[in-house]
Amino acid sequence: MSTEKLLRVDAPPDDVDLVHRVVEELWVAEPSVSATDRMAFETALIELAGNVIRHADTGTGVVCTIHLAVTDDGLTATLSDSSERGGVALTGIAMPAADAESGRGLAMVEALTDEFRYDRVDGRNRWEIVRRRTT
Repeated sequence: MSTEKLLRVDAPPDDVDLVHRVVEELWVAEPSVSATDRMAFETALIELAGNVIRHADTGTGVVCTIHLAVTDDGLTATLSDSSERGGVALTGIAMPAADAESGRGLAMVEALTDEFRYDRVDGRNRWEIVRRRTT
């Protein structure tokens, strides 16, 4: 079994609401995904997409493509964006102090997924998250 969705986010005017709508379509197509896996995966994806939309736009907008896949083994999202290379390090991500105003997004993504990767491929940022399905 494999169900896939592909979407393009042109921000602005698009925002994470578009991502929410497409993920909801994915859950309709794949009702066997547990509520726990849905919540964790969707939260991680929205945090990641929100970070890209918010931080990658240097004034001219940002274009993201997001490929979503559900298989018997897990849930995968690959996000590719048009922005410049960021100073991203995915090692040693920690939650900020409780009174911090920001900095939780990538730490949440890492905590909610089994795999979280970032690469620069063909002049684009490529992010991938994987959550293995729970039984």
